[in-house]
Amino acid sequence: MSERLTTDVAIIGGGTAGCAAALALRKRGLSVVLLDKGFCGAGASGVNFGGVRRQGRSFAELPLAARARPLWDRLPELVGEDGEFKATGHVKLARSEADMATLETYAQGAAEHGLDLKLIGPNAVRDAYPWLGPKVVGASLCADDGQANPRLVGPAFARAARRAGADIRELTRVESASFGGETFETVAAGGLRVESRWLINVAGAWAGKVAEWFGDPAPVATLAPNMAVTEPLPFFISRSIGVCGGDVYVRQVDRGNVVFGGGAGWGDIDLDRARPLAPTTETAMAKLIDMIPALKGAMVIRSWSGLDGEMPDHIPVIGPGLHHPRLLHAFGFSGHGFQLGPAVGEVLCELIVDGETSTDIKAFAIARFQ
Repeated sequence: MSERLTTDVAIIGGGTAGCAAALALRKRGLSVVLLDKGFCGAGASGVNFGGVRRQGRSFAELPLAARARPLWDRLPELVGEDGEFKATGHVKLARSEADMATLETYAQGAAEHGLDLKLIGPNAVRDAYPWLGPKVVGASLCADDGQANPRLVGPAFARAARRAGADIRELTRVESASFGGETFETVAAGGLRVESRWLINVAGAWAGKVAEWFGDPAPVATLAPNMAVTEPLPFFISRSIGVCGGDVYVRQVDRGNVVFGGGAGWGDIDLDRARPLAPTTETAMAKLIDMIPALKGAMVIRSWSGLDGEMPDHIPVIGPGLHHPRLLHAFGFSGHGFQLGPAVGEVLCELIVDGETSTDIKAFAIARFQ
């Protein structure tokens, strides 16, 4: 039996950004219907590394990342749960003098955008982190960055949005969407039709297909992160850690498990399937042991992947569509959207309610792909 709903805003996609937008819109008094083909927070928002970092981002992303950072401190207030967020700091390691020069150049540019990074030389990095391997020659520290549990954060925003009055439909795959001159009509499996004045496309790896329905160019590639976690170990990795070049990253949670990733798994957007690849995991493990020799012999107990969208310039699309000003896009976070999600939701809400946002998003316009 078909069902028809009428709402102020329809949202396609139930990741952290979509659910944060639903929550923010409800707080401003707008009605919201959110549709997700699976479960909220189970897509790219739930399969990533869990890094809550500003360091290492494109400078274009830093204003948005700066806006997002205090929201992580306020998670218990915003959604009633802490998402296991901790401001552990984020360390980016250099494995050569060329890497160290890259970190120094980045720190200089980041300072112009208000991000304070501490450069650490070879002796100081050994004193601070004696468990690092001999290939590490220095590092850059962002002391206020951190980490959280991606399995918890997206669902927490969804629950908060539902409590605030958003109509959230999980296991509801969108089949089409169109604009009829005054309103959008979004059609989902099972005969559900949603009529809305505004439409938000936060469909992750599938967002390019949604954008195509409205004639917006969106060269979204499929990204499948390759992730793994070890058995619980005695706690010693106090920071969230990346490397210059980004080929491996690692953090340890309070329970002792070491979460790490690097390289790409296998993913097929048409099949809606992704899986980790054993050779990729083994390569990441070898690099990880080079960086942290104490992890040699640790047992990997689980590996996973998922599907995310990646843009050619590795920064997202955020803002109005080219042909329909009441169509908003937010996708293509290219594997590093987890930290940004809560702020993206607020920005989308501001664009709808206020007609503008206080955060600089010019670099993210979809027009750059025309």
